[in-house]
Formats: sequence, C-alpha cells, structure tokens
Amino acid sequence: MKKLWLIFAQTTTIGLAIWFLVTLLKPEWRMPVAPPTPVVTLKQTQAVASAPAEFSYSQAAKKAKPSVVNIYTAQEARQVRNPFLNDPVLRKFFGERGQGGRGDEAQRPSSLGSGVLVSEQGYIVTNNHVVEAADEIEVALADGRTASAKLIGSDPDTDIAVIKIDLPNLPAISFADVEKLEIGDVVLAIGNPFGVGQTVTMGIISALGRSELGINTFENFIQTDAAINPGNSGGALVDARGNLIGINTAIYSKTGGSLGIGFAIPATTVKQIMEALIKDGSVTRGWLGVEVQDLTADLATSLGVKDVKGSLIAGVVRNGPAANAGVRPGDLLLSIDGKEVTNSAKMLDIIAALKPEQSVPMVYVRQGQQVETTVQVGKRPKFNRR
Repeated sequence: MKKLWLIFAQTTTIGLAIWFLVTLLKPEWRMPVAPPTPVVTLKQTQAVASAPAEFSYSQAAKKAKPSVVNIYTAQEARQVRNPFLNDPVLRKFFGERGQGGRGDEAQRPSSLGSGVLVSEQGYIVTNNHVVEAADEIEVALADGRTASAKLIGSDPDTDIAVIKIDLPNLPAISFADVEKLEIGDVVLAIGNPFGVGQTVTMGIISALGRSELGINTFENFIQTDAAINPGNSGGALVDARGNLIGINTAIYSKTGGSLGIGFAIPATTVKQIMEALIKDGSVTRGWLGVEVQDLTADLATSLGVKDVKGSLIAGVVRNGPAANAGVRPGDLLLSIDGKEVTNSAKMLDIIAALKPEQSVPMVYVRQGQQVETTVQVGKRPKFNRR
C-alpha cells in the first residue's frame, strides 16, 4: 500500500512538472482552438500612377505658341502749345515745355495685344480694337525676332484686322475644323495677358454660337472658361492638337480680370473675313437701311400675328434700299431672299451675305396683311462704333 502511494505521488509530481513546463514554454498548447474567422475581401480602388501622356497638352502648346505674336502699337499724341508759355516770366516758373524733337509732339503711349500668324507670307490676324488708330505697329515673335507691320485691312463689325510683316521662315498656324467642335472640348488660350509674356491657359468650350451680346455687330462667338485677360485680345484659341479654332476677343468682367467667361471669334469667320481683307482691303456686305427690333408676344398680338417670329422694322433710312422698296416703320419682316427671318441677328446675317446691287424678294406684314415685294440690296456703309 505504501508502495502504491509512493508511485502515485511521483506520477502526480512529474505530471505537474510537465504541465508547468508546457505552460511556461508553449502556452498556446493548453488553449482551446478557436474556429477560423471568415475573411472579408474588400474591393480596393487601384492606385493610378502618373497620368498618361495624352492628358498633357504640352505638344499642343508647343505646336501653337510659335504662331502667336505680341503686338505693340503706338499712337502719336499731339498737344497744342499754349501761347502763354512763350512769356519768358511764365517759362521761368513752368520750364521749357514742348521742347525737344518737334516741339508740339507729346510722348507716344503704347498699348499691347496679341495676334496669330496665319500664313508663311507674314499675314497676321488680330482684333481691330488692338490696332485701330495706331500710327505704328510692332510685332514680336516667340523666337525673339521683331518687325514693323503694316495694316492690310480691318473690319470693325466683326472686330477683325489683318496686318503683315516681312520676315523669312514664319511659323503659320493650322486651322481646325470648327464644325466638329462640341461643348466640353478642351481648349487652350494663348496670348500676352497684362504684358507679362506669352502665356497658355486651359479650359473647355462652354457654349457655341453666342450672339446678341452687344460686343460686335455680327456675333457668333465661341464661349470658353479658359482664362482670357487684357492683352489676350487677338490671341489664339486652339484645340487639344494645337490647331486654331478662334481668335480671343472679349471677356465678361466687371473688374477687367477673367471670370471664366471669355469669347472667341470662330476660325470659319476669321478665315472668311481674312481672305476678304487680303483680297480687297475691306469686307463688302449687303445693306437694306433698316433699324429692327425683336418681336415679343405683346408686339405680335398688337400686329395681329400668331407666331412670335420675324423682325419689327423700327426705322427706315431715307432713300435707302428698304425705303425705295416701300418698307415703312411698323412693318414685320418675315423673309428675305427666301430665307426666314427669326430674329434681328438672323436678319443681319442674311442681309450681310447678299451681294450689293442684286434684287431679292422680301416678305413682310403690314396691318395684318402679308406683302411681297422686291428690294435692291445696297452696300453696307462703314459705321463708327465709338
């Protein structure tokens, strides 16, 4: 019995010793095995590396920038010499004024704008308001060359002017197909804002065919949010391939800075006006000699017409083409040369496209009665926009 007790005590002591060693050295052996935890797979957004090359517009800028020039103009400002300054006593106090050079010539203030080389022969398209009334025009190219330019012709009605320089190896820009433009297309505006030097800004086409803004007589603007600031006038608006789609002309701003609404003349209009100016030095348009206003619902009711279409004749130039055809104020113009007149802007475009001295049919409403007649188109005179 004593022997059995001794064996039991020794076995228990050895078991406790083994349990102590296992607990000390391998504690995980004595813990229950937990059931496996289910793995939840989360869909991670794949990290995008650097943007691919097509998202950079450096090639478009590199292609177009050499064709965009800076235009410096100067206008002689003359002042009349006050006869009192001939008095030696007054000259003692006020000094010698008007002396030096030609005596009656004041300093020559300079203005700054941009232009676009459109041919290797040196023709440059810019805005009329950049070069109008300038006595001298200087052009600075992107490669550092400078040259004096001469005015070939200007068209205030579209605010387009063409000047020419004589230099070799000129980088002319390529024209884009404006008919394929869509709202949302990426565009670059290139010019010399505030005189800081050639600058490229990026944006999109915000709208097409903007008109009735009161900027030009004939309007069909491309609207963009690419930053266009003072000094960008006459610069290039190009597509993502560096091809010309328009000439930057104006911004909508109360402060003079860019607010994300800029306007450019489409390249189709630019090409049409440019070719006419190079060929003839001016643009010839049709003219009827009428002042019109858009038709409203109230005016339509008072005139006895159902559709709010057409242009109301508000005034007629005496002895003008319309007056000779019997048109009077109060008539409602419906069509010219078989083309429907929907509003005043449309009427101007239709008439401007007509050739002077040709006779075309005209339809208008007078006192509720439709009248058909023929009018001989005149030549649109030049108007002072100032």
